[in-house]
Amino acid sequence: MAGKTTEQTLAELYEETGEQHLAVTLTFNKVPQTILVPSRTLASDAIRHYLRKTGTHVGCEHGVCGACTILLNGEPVRSCLLLAASLHGQDVTTVEGLADPDGTLHPVQQAFVECHGLQCGFCTPGFVTTIAAYLEKNDSPTRAEATEAISGNLCRCTGYQNIKAAVLRAAEIRRERAGLSPLGGDDELAALSLDDKVRGNTAPVGGKGDRT
Repeated sequence: MAGKTTEQTLAELYEETGEQHLAVTLTFNKVPQTILVPSRTLASDAIRHYLRKTGTHVGCEHGVCGACTILLNGEPVRSCLLLAASLHGQDVTTVEGLADPDGTLHPVQQAFVECHGLQCGFCTPGFVTTIAAYLEKNDSPTRAEATEAISGNLCRCTGYQNIKAAVLRAAEIRRERAGLSPLGGDDELAALSLDDKVRGNTAPVGGKGDRT
C-alpha cells in the first residue's frame, strides 16, 4: 500500500476481486490497527486471518459454544456472530492481550495452569476471556456463582470442575496481587471465628500466661 491512499487500495481490491472491502480501524490488544477486509468478514475470521491472532477459536459458529469469545470494550461477546465492520473504532481484547507486557500471565490464565483447567485447550480462550470479564464485576465469587459465570461456555472435555476451581483461584490471585488476603472479604470474620474456637482454648507457650 506504499504511496497509496486507503481509498485507492480499497478500489483496487474491488477491481481485483469484485467484492466490497472495508477499512476497519480498532484498538486490538492495546495496539491501534487497521485492516482491509471484505465487508462480509466475520470478526472471528478477521482476528484469526487478518490480525493473525489464532487464540480465538471457532467452534460451533452459532454463538453457542463460546470458544470464540473476545472482549469488546471489556464485555465478553461471541466474535463468530459479529461482522468485522462492527469492530471499527472499538477496543478489542483476545486471550493473547490479557497477559501483562512483561509476560506475567493474567490471573485467570495463571489459575487455569494451576488448576489444570486447560485440558485439551480448544475452549480455553473463550473461558479465559469470559471469566476475566466476570471477575471485573464480581471479584469474590462463591462456588455457585463460579458455576453460573461459566454456564454460557461449553467444554468438550467436560472438565468443568477444574474450570470452576480456576474461577475461584483466579479471584484469589487477583487479591494476592492487590496485596489483599487471598481468602477474600470475609477473612477477618474467619480469623475471629478461628480465635474463638482454637486460640481461646490453647495455653500460652511456656505456661507463663494466665490459665484461669
